Amino acid sequence: MDYILSIDQGTTSSRAVVFDRAGQPVAIAQREFAQHFPQPGWVEHDAHEIWQTQLAVMQEALLWAGISAKQLRAIGLTNQRETTVLWDRQTGEPVAPAIVWQDRRTVAHCEALRAAGLADKIARKTGLVLDAYFSGTKLAWLLDHVPGARARAERGELAFGTVDSWLVWKLTGGRVHATDPSNASRTLLFNLKQGAWDPELLAMLRIPKEVLPQVLPSCGVVAETEAALLGVSVSIAGWAGDQQAALFGQACFAPGMAKNTYGTGCFMLMNTGSKPVVSRHRLLSTVAWQGPASSEHARAYALEGSVFMAGATVQWLRDGLQLIQSAPEVEALAASVADTGDVFLVPAFAGLGAPDWDGQARGTLLGMTRGTTRAHIARAALEAIALQTADVFQAMSADSDLLLQELRVDGGACRNNLLMQIQADVLGVSVVRSQVSETTALGAAYLAGLATGFWSGADEISAQWQEERRFEPQWTASQRSERQARWRQAVNRAKKWAV
Repeated sequence: MDYILSIDQGTTSSRAVVFDRAGQPVAIAQREFAQHFPQPGWVEHDAHEIWQTQLAVMQEALLWAGISAKQLRAIGLTNQRETTVLWDRQTGEPVAPAIVWQDRRTVAHCEALRAAGLADKIARKTGLVLDAYFSGTKLAWLLDHVPGARARAERGELAFGTVDSWLVWKLTGGRVHATDPSNASRTLLFNLKQGAWDPELLAMLRIPKEVLPQVLPSCGVVAETEAALLGVSVSIAGWAGDQQAALFGQACFAPGMAKNTYGTGCFMLMNTGSKPVVSRHRLLSTVAWQGPASSEHARAYALEGSVFMAGATVQWLRDGLQLIQSAPEVEALAASVADTGDVFLVPAFAGLGAPDWDGQARGTLLGMTRGTTRAHIARAALEAIALQTADVFQAMSADSDLLLQELRVDGGACRNNLLMQIQADVLGVSVVRSQVSETTALGAAYLAGLATGFWSGADEISAQWQEERRFEPQWTASQRSERQARWRQAVNRAKKWAV
């Protein structure tokens, strides 16, 4: 049994990756699935389609690797977080479309809870900002709007889960209804310190406890798959939400180690050790992962900061302004000028995420003169990604009282060398790109491999991690502080624009 199969179920596609003992991908299969937008602000998925595409890519990855499921030691699983599925325990049929993490239909519910003075209590218990982003109000909406759902949930006839729970249910033929702490901690229903569902939070959101999954460790054998799916039964032995899995895949095992994933947005997570850190700068506290109590991976926590517009900013240059024909062109265009000419782009097209959390901010382009060219705007776009990340990075340092020495990076946009150099310049620390880019899937594989003895421990995994390239800061401290101060001026101009 020389391989681990990693399930990587994302927001727009289902993927499967086969890893060998060296932590290297042997085969990758991927299928996109439909995004549904039935009303403005609503985003839905078909849970059946998620399952069907995920099963298909699992089978394809084994085929392309030239191996059978008998050669798998275990399966690891990682998933888009917060997306909410509600299904019938008897039939396994979803009672409604899955509500995606991006969906904003429960904003009014969140505002009502805030008006009732509950935001601070929810934040203390969960480590989260009260926002429609998380699963709790999505589940409450389903219970209120699907005919008969609340009564059926109270009778124990319905099951709620994030995508990890849904997939494990399907993989086990409905035998296991469970989640892990990293996903549970994104629901607004999970007490971060106690590591359990919180009765007071359930009462606030009118969620019956009968609908909730069991919370099992992130590292440990969860269940065995139905043999008919892959030919033999395989242990599901490790699972975590996608951003926590990426932190694990980047071998950020020590407090103060941090990673940033550059995708549509940016998600920065920093390991804060065995106790949750209460953020003073509106970052999120979350469970990073949890192993058996006796293991070296007993519950670890992380601080998280979300930037809404990263790669999406470059897509806007391409599709909105049509300054470039393809996303990779932005690097050469931005590199054709030495600086932005004091031009700043604040890409608050969907508001601002951490640490500002301003849903009424709007995109702003400042500082243009007759000498401004599309190259200056392109460079300002890259700087905006890096400067937003720096805001989160500094908030993490202040919250944790930990001196961050470097930032490990992954995601598609980290292949832009100019962006990574700018990132190092504005942070003042090394930015390190890992050799294996599949860090999210790799993190799930590592969790499964540790649980089954495929890898011996953190030391072996850390030894496998290799940097592909390191970017060192070139700006002076005064250059850095001046640029960041000017950036904050621009951000303040963008705030509260849509009031």
